Amino acid sequence: MSRLGTVTRRAFLIGGVAVAGGVAFGVYRAVRPVDNPLLDDLAPGEAAITPYVKIDAEGITLITPRADKGQGAYSIQACLIAEELDIDPATATISPGLPGPAYYNGAVLGEGTPFPAYDEGTLANATRRFMSVPAKLFALQLTGGSTTVPDSYERLRMAGAVARETLKEAAARRTGVDRQELRTGDGAVILPDGGRIAYTDLAADAAGIEPVQDVVLRDPAQWRILGKPDLRRLDMVAKCTGTEKYGIDLRFDGMLHATVRANPRRGGAVERYDATAAQAMRGVRQVVPVSHGVGVIADNTWRAFRAAEAIEIVWGEAAYPENSEGIFAALEAALDNEDHYDHRQRDDGDVEAALQGGQVVEAGYRVPFLAHAPLEPMNAVVRVGDDRVEIWTGTQIPLFVRDHAAGIAGIDKDKVFVYAQPMGGSFGHRLEGTHVQQAVELAMAVKGTPLKMTWSREEDMTHDYPRPASVARGRGRVSGGRVETFDLAVSQSAMVPEWFGRLTGMTIPGPDATITTGSWDQPFAIPNYRVTGYRAPSMVPVSSWRSVGASGNAFYHESFLDELIHAAGADPLAERIRLCMHEPSRKVLEAVGDMAGWSGPSPGGKRGRGVAFCLSFGVPGAQIVEVTDTGRGIRIDKVFVAVEVGRVLDPVNLEAQVFGGVIFGLGHAMNCELTYAGQVPQQNNFHAYEGMRLYQSPAIEVRALTNGKSVRGIGEPGVPPAAPALANAIFAATGQRIRELPLNKHVDFV
Repeated sequence: MSRLGTVTRRAFLIGGVAVAGGVAFGVYRAVRPVDNPLLDDLAPGEAAITPYVKIDAEGITLITPRADKGQGAYSIQACLIAEELDIDPATATISPGLPGPAYYNGAVLGEGTPFPAYDEGTLANATRRFMSVPAKLFALQLTGGSTTVPDSYERLRMAGAVARETLKEAAARRTGVDRQELRTGDGAVILPDGGRIAYTDLAADAAGIEPVQDVVLRDPAQWRILGKPDLRRLDMVAKCTGTEKYGIDLRFDGMLHATVRANPRRGGAVERYDATAAQAMRGVRQVVPVSHGVGVIADNTWRAFRAAEAIEIVWGEAAYPENSEGIFAALEAALDNEDHYDHRQRDDGDVEAALQGGQVVEAGYRVPFLAHAPLEPMNAVVRVGDDRVEIWTGTQIPLFVRDHAAGIAGIDKDKVFVYAQPMGGSFGHRLEGTHVQQAVELAMAVKGTPLKMTWSREEDMTHDYPRPASVARGRGRVSGGRVETFDLAVSQSAMVPEWFGRLTGMTIPGPDATITTGSWDQPFAIPNYRVTGYRAPSMVPVSSWRSVGASGNAFYHESFLDELIHAAGADPLAERIRLCMHEPSRKVLEAVGDMAGWSGPSPGGKRGRGVAFCLSFGVPGAQIVEVTDTGRGIRIDKVFVAVEVGRVLDPVNLEAQVFGGVIFGLGHAMNCELTYAGQVPQQNNFHAYEGMRLYQSPAIEVRALTNGKSVRGIGEPGVPPAAPALANAIFAATGQRIRELPLNKHVDFV
C-alpha cells in the first residue's frame, strides 16, 4: 500500500473553490500548483477541483491526458483512476480534456539522464526524479518514450483514491455515519445497512468539502480491474466495429477541405509556382501559399488533391547531399573526424590496450532512414475566428500545437483550443506539428469556416521527419572462449536537438544521447567496453521513431556482440547470460531460453535461431527468432519474447503491444528504407515501403516477468531486439552475416 502525504488544500483545489452542483477530484503532486484546464468553459452545475476526475449530477468524466495513438493509453489511464474510485470505467465518459500545464509528463525526460536503466543507485534515481522539474517548467504535455504508464501509475491511482475518500466523507456528513464505516462500490457509497448513495448524488455535497488528503492506495492483491486476465480495452468495441472516430473522420457543417504540396527537398524554398490550371478546376475555392509550399482549398478532399497536383511548382534545393550515397558518405566521414565527437558514456577497462596485438574482430554496419507511415495520414480541422482558434487533430504534443497556432494566428495562446483526437497510428510522427501549422495558415484564409486539411499519402511520407540513418563500426577481441573487448562507434545526425528546436525555437546544449541509446546502456560486464557517439552534420530533418535510438543501436550492439561470441566459439545465449550483470535482465535472458527450449543456434535442417537483447525504456527485453532457409528464401517460423515490466496492469494489451512491436520491428528490418535521389525520398507510398505480409507473420509467444522495482511501459521495447535477432538467426541458418538493413538487400523472404 502507498500513502499520499499531506498536501495543502490549494494543491488539491487547483485554481480555487468548487462550483456548486458538482465536484472534480484528482491529485497534483508538484511543489507549486499550476492552472487547472478543467476550469475553462465549465457548463452550469459542473465543478473542477483538480484535473483528472469530474463528477456532476449527470455522470462521471475521467480525464486521460496522454494521447492514444492505438496503444490503449486512454483505456489504461481510465482504469488506473477507476480502480481506486470503485467504478466500472466503461460507465464513465473518457476524455483527453483540453491540454494544460497540469498534465506535464514528469517521466519523459528520465530516459535522457547519464545513467543506464539498470543503475538504481541513489544518485541515479534522484537525477531521474529531478528531471520532472524541467518537464514541468517546459509544460511537456507529451506522449512518448513508453512513459504513459510510468508517469500515470501512482498519480492517477491517487486521483481516484482522493475522490473516493472525499465522496465517503460527503456521505458521512450527510448520514452521520463515520467515514471509516462506509464502503464504496460500483459508483456509490455503501452504508453499513446496505443502503447506497450514488456518487452523482453526492457531487454537490463533496464540492464544499476539503479533499481527504490522507489516502491509502489499495494493495494490488485487492485489485478488481487492473492485472486481471479478462480486462479489455475500452475502445475495443469501437475498433472492432469500425465506429471509432479518428481526426480524419470529423465532419462539420459548412466545412471546407484542403491539402498542401510542400517542397520535397526538405527545407528548400518555393521559387515560383503557377496555379492557373488548379484554380480553374471544379470545386476549388482558393490557392494559398503556406510554409515551404502551396495549399489548395476546395469543397472536398479529392478535388483539393487533384488541384494540388495541377500546380506547376519550381522547388529550391535543400542543404543536404544529393542522394543516399552522399548522406552515408557524410555519416562515415564523421566517424573518422574527432571534430564530430559527441559523447562517450561507456568506457570500461582499457579498450585501446586490449586491442593491441592478436586478432581483432572488426565489422561495419548501417541502418537507413525510416518513415513513420501511420495508416492515418496527417490531418487537422481548424476553425479560425476573430478572437478564437479551434483545432481538432491527433497529436502527441498538444500544448506545442496550441502555442504554434497562437503565433500564426496572432492571438493569445489561451484563446487557442486543441481537441485531441484518437489517432490511426503515429510511431512518433505526431510528435511533430507541421501539418497543424499548415492547416492554421490555410484556415486564416477562410475565417469563420471549419477547414479540414489532409495530407495525401505521398505528402505524408515525403514530408515525414524520418528515423535517422546511421552507421557504426565495431572492434573487439575474444579470449579463452569469452568476449573480452567490445568497442562500438556510432555516427548519426542529432535527432533530439533538431526536434526540440522545431518545438521551442531553443537550442539544446550538450550531447545527443540518442546517438548511442540502446548500445552504451546495456547491462553486460565486458571487461573492456566502450561506446562512442559521433554527431554527423544535420542533413535530412529527423525525429523520433518507435523506440528512438534503440531501434538502430540494438541492431549494431547485438549483431556485433553475436559476431564476437561466434568468434569466441561460445553459445550466443549462454555467453550473454554470463556477461549480464543485472539480475532482472539475466532472468529475461534465461526466460526466453526456457521458452524456446534453447540448445544452440542451429537445430539443423537449414534452420537457425538467433537471440538478441535490449534494455530500452527501462524494460529488459530478449527475443529468439527461429527461421528456415527454404531454398526460395527465408521463412520466419516463430518468435519467443520475454520482457520485464515490473507489474502487469493489462495482460491482454501487454501481449498485443509486444506482438505489434515484434511485427513492426521485423517488417521494417526485412523490407523498409527511405532512399534519396535529387534530395527527394524515393519511397512515397506503401507499394514502395512494404511491411511484413500476413502470410509471413510468425507465431509469437510472450512472457512478462515482474521482478523489477519500477512499473514500465511496453509500447516500444518489443521493437529493438527484433532486427538483430532475425539477422543472427539468418546467420545461424545460412552462414551469411548481414550488417545492413533492410535485410532484403541480401536475402529473400517467403
